[in-house]
Amino acid sequence: MSSAATRPAGPDDLWSVDEHLEDILSAVRPLEPIELQLLDAQGCVLVDDVTVPVSLPPFDNSSMDGYAVRVADVAGAAEEFPAVLEVVGDVAAGAADPVRVGPGQAARIMTGAPVPPGAEAVVPVEWTDGGLGEGPVSGMRARSLAPGGAEGHVQVYRPAEAGAHVRTRGSDVKAGDRALEAGTILGPPQLALLAAVGRGTVRVRPRPRVVVLSTGSELVQPGEDLAAGQIYDSNSFALTAAARDAGAIAYRVGAVADDAETLRTTIEDQLIRADLLVTTGGVSVGAYDVVKEALSHVGDEDVAGSGVEFRRLAMQPGKPQGFGCIGPDHTPLLALPGNPVSSYVSFELFVRPAIRTLMGLPDVHRPRARAALRADGALRSPRGRRQFLRGAYADGEVTPVGGAGSHLVAALAQADALIVVPEDVESVEPGAEVEVVLLG
Repeated sequence: MSSAATRPAGPDDLWSVDEHLEDILSAVRPLEPIELQLLDAQGCVLVDDVTVPVSLPPFDNSSMDGYAVRVADVAGAAEEFPAVLEVVGDVAAGAADPVRVGPGQAARIMTGAPVPPGAEAVVPVEWTDGGLGEGPVSGMRARSLAPGGAEGHVQVYRPAEAGAHVRTRGSDVKAGDRALEAGTILGPPQLALLAAVGRGTVRVRPRPRVVVLSTGSELVQPGEDLAAGQIYDSNSFALTAAARDAGAIAYRVGAVADDAETLRTTIEDQLIRADLLVTTGGVSVGAYDVVKEALSHVGDEDVAGSGVEFRRLAMQPGKPQGFGCIGPDHTPLLALPGNPVSSYVSFELFVRPAIRTLMGLPDVHRPRARAALRADGALRSPRGRRQFLRGAYADGEVTPVGGAGSHLVAALAQADALIVVPEDVESVEPGAEVEVVLLG
């Protein structure tokens, strides 16, 4: 645990949102770098800058299927007076020793093939008769069907400037250039670039493994029948999906009943595959809040190692929270409240930054913006609490979605932003400028 977690505080004192987040991030460290094959590195964060060892493209090559020519030989070419050139051979992609193009000559060339010595430009095949003597053509005949296409003569109907339809060596990136910066998340385009410059492996921080557990004897898995007093477990699905969206490899554990020993055993079993543990439910002051019962005041020899501290935050929703480092590897554990909106808001504010910190990203927070409040009436907020209301953001305006209740899952599904009402504000009038957290 960090030193901030041991600050003097009475049982009735509230932590601020910022204090709680600072405590979490001070205890979370980026994962150690590893070397991975390219496809295994997808979604990971690059540790070192990548410098280009070879220019891209590594040689001048054609951007069209056509004929490699000398500029002087096609100057003034037109359909009425075509330039007639001797075809001296084919240049296919991958050709190691292309033919040489001399005065009055042309080489049939394919897209991506190296521009042969002597040639200065490429004329698309559509500007020629394709060697058939029957006017402009729309394409080349397959070599297997017309092996003689690389011989004889071709008529060219349009002139070409030097470098036309030629991708020059280094026109993408040059040898020695920085291709990717450290801190880049590797997606398909970045992996393509690494492969294109010849990198088979790359040094990255691995995607964090996050285990999500929900607690409550009332929880039933979707697809099963509900009995009296039961509800479907939605939190574990929401938080597992949110962890994956943040960049983690996330594992969802089925709901754990309200039994402290069962929960402790489950957590102990999950530590082997977790860089971060997230629980939801059981952190308030009720008689069946088993997360507090299972993880509070434990010894160093127990599953919770350094212990989990439960605290109350000056925020709404999400007042009850827990945080600590547990097990032999001091794995961070964040205990979130059980109401669906409370748990999701808590995830966005505290768990997502922890995941992004484990990934080694320089910016771990959701983007924020200023927006004009669009509402039928004033928004009310309890003094001394930072309130996070669900909202729909568009074109510099934000509209509240649903009420302030922490159980309103349907309203949460319509929101793409959180409206932030500061601790010292009790009322926000329509049209006022507010801060919003953009949820993507």
